Amino acid sequence: MKLIALLERSAQRMEEAGLSFGHGTTNAFDEAAWLVLWKLGLPLEDLDGVAERELTANEVAAVDALVDERISTRKPAAYLTKEAWLQGVPFYVDERTIVPRSLIAEPLADGTLDAWLSEHTRRVLDLCTGNGSLAVLAALAWPEVEVDAADLSAEALEVARINVEKHELTQRIRLRQGDGLQAADGAYDLILCNPPYVNSESMAALPPEFRAEPELALAGGADGMDFVRRLLRDVPAHLTPQGVLVLEIGHERQHFEDAFPHLGPAWLPTSAGDDQVLLLTREMLTALVEVQP
Repeated sequence: MKLIALLERSAQRMEEAGLSFGHGTTNAFDEAAWLVLWKLGLPLEDLDGVAERELTANEVAAVDALVDERISTRKPAAYLTKEAWLQGVPFYVDERTIVPRSLIAEPLADGTLDAWLSEHTRRVLDLCTGNGSLAVLAALAWPEVEVDAADLSAEALEVARINVEKHELTQRIRLRQGDGLQAADGAYDLILCNPPYVNSESMAALPPEFRAEPELALAGGADGMDFVRRLLRDVPAHLTPQGVLVLEIGHERQHFEDAFPHLGPAWLPTSAGDDQVLLLTREMLTALVEVQP
């Protein structure tokens, strides 16, 4: 059997099984390509170059077994491969953290955030760091900065440590455990935060692939804003005078605006739209605290 035929058969099987995607791929074909190429030890970016390759019976059986596991467990593919990619950078991942997919990675990597920073930017906090992917991307994007990567979950920080060491950034990224900003150390020029923001109604409707991830990193309360409320109340004290907060809220813009009607954030463009990642200056946040009851 040729590789492309096995790939197409695998994609059809996953489609018919009703799997959900969104952890690095958006459809059955792309996910099948990922699993087939990974299992066979082939470059993930060279499908065209290997599509006509003839496979042995053992190779076909190995891929079939992996697809069987994907279908039977409904785990995200990244949990099966123990690897995920964000902005072209590979990261280790397992069930102790959510699969890295933060849209903050886009403005971080494409230079959009640079306009909000200065030559004096030296301290960055990645709050709710999970597997440490945003902290690593920030350290790679700005070689002159030092990054604190903070999370409530000690298990998540164990995974983050793997990635910090993998990318040889132990001298510039510190791991800190604590509940929200309790893990912060002083003031930062930039705070990145992909918090738990999924509202309770959406949580109840999540497919098994998303329920396989740690609920702690997803569930944001009735309107998704429980963590965000605490964050915006306390964050001004942890920003330098010119500091900024970059916050991801996913599909919760309406809930965000209902919760913070006096805020006028800058919305950052991403591949998912212009209403899922926002930026707030310390000045904006200080004004919010002053008008809050």
